[in-house]
Amino acid sequence: MSTELKPGCSTKLNTPADIGEQLQVLQVHPRDNVVVALQPLAQGAALPEPFAQLTAQQAVPAGHKVALANIAKGEPVIKYGFAIGAATTDIRAGEHIHSHNLATLLSGQVNYRYSGCQAQPLTFPAGLPTEFMGYRRANGKVGTRNELWIINTVGCVNRAAMRVAEQARKLYSDDIDGIYAFTHPFGCSQLGDDLDHTRRLLAGLIQHPNAGGVLVMGLGCENNQLSKLLAASEDVDLSRIRSFNAQQVEDEIEQGLAAVEELVARMRDDKRTPCPVSDLVMGMKCGGSDGLSGLTANPLVGRIADLVAAGNGKVVLTETPEMFGAEQVFMARAQNEQVFGDIVTLVNDFKQYFIDNKQPVYENPSPGNKDGGLTTLEEKSLGAIQKGGSAVVNQVIRYGDMASQSGLTLLEGPGNDAVSSTALTAAGATLLLFTTGRGTPLGFPAPTVKISSNSSLAARKPQWIDFDAGGLLKKGQDAEQFSHDFFRYLIDVASGKATRNEQSDNREIAIWKNGVTL
Repeated sequence: MSTELKPGCSTKLNTPADIGEQLQVLQVHPRDNVVVALQPLAQGAALPEPFAQLTAQQAVPAGHKVALANIAKGEPVIKYGFAIGAATTDIRAGEHIHSHNLATLLSGQVNYRYSGCQAQPLTFPAGLPTEFMGYRRANGKVGTRNELWIINTVGCVNRAAMRVAEQARKLYSDDIDGIYAFTHPFGCSQLGDDLDHTRRLLAGLIQHPNAGGVLVMGLGCENNQLSKLLAASEDVDLSRIRSFNAQQVEDEIEQGLAAVEELVARMRDDKRTPCPVSDLVMGMKCGGSDGLSGLTANPLVGRIADLVAAGNGKVVLTETPEMFGAEQVFMARAQNEQVFGDIVTLVNDFKQYFIDNKQPVYENPSPGNKDGGLTTLEEKSLGAIQKGGSAVVNQVIRYGDMASQSGLTLLEGPGNDAVSSTALTAAGATLLLFTTGRGTPLGFPAPTVKISSNSSLAARKPQWIDFDAGGLLKKGQDAEQFSHDFFRYLIDVASGKATRNEQSDNREIAIWKNGVTL
């Protein structure tokens, strides 16, 4: 059985908002042989029109799937218009479809064929903001915050970096947007790709436009030598960088505070100025997805991706394993054959990473995803890629690289929330859009906007959630207007409105480790 996606096939989906009423179930695409329960269905309950001839054969939780027709063992189960796996037993119409009767069809690498770019041109709508208030840097990049970041070369100086940040905040909290130490356990006893990942990731953070000043703290004897890290941070204003090795100064805390004082003096007069939408860089991420993520939050973020791309801004999407089974949707939108080939390499290299480590490429979704209704990686991927909207894919970059092209960029990275969100930040994202069906308090160096896929999560965890995409399920809701309102909110965030992660001071980084430790 093949799950190949035919380039050029329509990926236009139905959404609850398109239909305009509070539904119990939704057929996401006209080709689907399943519907998704938007509310819990009791056993024996009749499905609403136009599926009233069916009754639920079992109790079905919200976010889970119900068969629209009889599906024989081995036949594909279709959602989003594509196969999300095959039935492992005969399934009757009205039956609950999940892990007990559906299995993935994914295996190893796939041969792909370039058929030209199928993406349609995008236009930026009239009436939406075309500017935000940002911090223009000397290299032309624009930050959404004016913060001082402390970056350490090695985990040995974590506590010293944190103490410098804690003491500096007491002295300078009214002068700039914030002072933060982003610590990690790496930088020593690393070799090869592992060391390269650490250095490139940290170099990306050092060059980030949200950091109006950066203090880089080293130890002195680590593999990730301070001089080499600074050399990898090419696109910086040297007047806004301070650095030292703790082994080479008498008191690293005093030295750090003196460096912070100099940087704050340099940053104090920085002002927000009007900047075009083309200066926005948004990173798109999902975590703790449920069965509604691909119907509400992810398509909403995809509409934002299209707006930013239409405004010549940058959109960065990562989580390579959560493209498996849906990668050909992106391949059909590759700008040219070179970008198409880069997508093929990105996907096949990541599959080989799984194979080399003797792991199946389909070892996903997580237990939380499954509880929320997601069954196979194909299903999760087809929902996850909705965050990329419908824009042309203009660029593919590797972990630790920075996005340089307007439009949609695919970034190599794992699905892990902390690792991939840090990679998005290091790639230059000055605003992160993080969709979730189950919630998480995680936050990252860039302002992290949490978007709930369902309203119950937003009501239960208001200290985590910034925006409720579950509002798309309300009767009469207009999806386009809803996305435009969200875009206006994001302009406010880019202009300084604090996100929940900022209010709670939830900020951290994580680095991808995939090699040997000495």
